[in-house]
Amino acid sequence: MPDGEDGTRLGGGDRSGGPERRPDPGRGPISRGAGARRRVLEAALAVLDADGLGGFTMEAVARRAGASKATLYRHWPSTGALLVDAMDATYRPFPAPATGRLESDVAELLGAFVALLRDTPFPRLLGSFIAAAEREPALAARHADLTRRRREPLVEILRRARERGELPAALDLELTTDLLTAPFFYRRLVAHHPIPPTLVGEVIEQVLGPHRQRR
Repeated sequence: MPDGEDGTRLGGGDRSGGPERRPDPGRGPISRGAGARRRVLEAALAVLDADGLGGFTMEAVARRAGASKATLYRHWPSTGALLVDAMDATYRPFPAPATGRLESDVAELLGAFVALLRDTPFPRLLGSFIAAAEREPALAARHADLTRRRREPLVEILRRARERGELPAALDLELTTDLLTAPFFYRRLVAHHPIPPTLVGEVIEQVLGPHRQRR
């Protein structure tokens, strides 16, 4: 049953039907330091991607990383804590571009976001993360914090544009951020459609065009 707090399993049901993974015999037991931490975090996301939420256990991650469960528990008290750290360390917020022009700043940031959705396992991992957060209030709070930090670069771009007089002073920056990013999430994660190359420019024009103030 779903229980991210006892560290046993984050998802209910049977594990997906892939072959059981054993540690690479060429890799020794996990060592100390930043490299060891990175190895565990990478193993955590590999397990989540391959086996889904139902297979995300400390035992599976330890086996994938060539570590012991005791080692993992010394650093992460639960599977939920490990999952949050793995997502946070691997998928950091994009830096906010600073070209001096609103449209180019937003286009650069949204282009990087589209590449993340198109070219990496992030959508599958995010789907599992959201499912876990729906079951675990503590994990939901951590997920909300990660989401807030990932949104901040776009909010900052809009804030700077407002200060430059490119956007109205009364514009709701949080709502505008929602409107700029939602079409990409919807197409990729809900409708399962490809994201066309023209969508970034079309979204920017539809969302920001009516508010653009010429100086």
